[in-house]
Amino acid sequence: MAELATIARPYAEAVFRIAQPNSLAAWSELLGEMAQIASVPELAELAHNPRAENAQVSEIFLSALKSAVTPEVKNLVAALVENGRLTLLPEIAAQFQTLKNHFESSADAEIVSAFPMTDAQVSELKAGLEKKFGRKLNTTVTVDQSLIGGVKVTVGDEVLDTSVRARLEHMHTVLAA
Repeated sequence: MAELATIARPYAEAVFRIAQPNSLAAWSELLGEMAQIASVPELAELAHNPRAENAQVSEIFLSALKSAVTPEVKNLVAALVENGRLTLLPEIAAQFQTLKNHFESSADAEIVSAFPMTDAQVSELKAGLEKKFGRKLNTTVTVDQSLIGGVKVTVGDEVLDTSVRARLEHMHTVLAA
């Protein structure tokens, strides 16, 4: 895993330099889309097929993109295909997001709730979390009914678990000891 991160880092940094500062959000979205396409098993198989020409693989990959294909995007895809690194796109996207968050003094926050949350509830929770963590948060919200109630928030390597399931597990640990 560390090897993939090491190989992907120069690509992520190069894209970050191209995107900075005006189009970070657009590149982040584009890299996310590219990572999804690169994760398709048939495309990965094609990319590693010695019979497939680099230009053909690049053309197929670019045709799968819904976003606009700029010369920079073509060059990135061509470089990745030529070096046999097209399957690194998920790691490149993750590292780019980390660079973007650091540049913007923000972080990604994953909120898992036991029940669907309204926009007002998410905004209120986000405001409190931003105050607690001292930075802007880019939130994604998912629902996991196994939490029973409450929320579980993950920001980087910090986890704030106020779910009923976590409380029950804690009570079980205390009573079993």
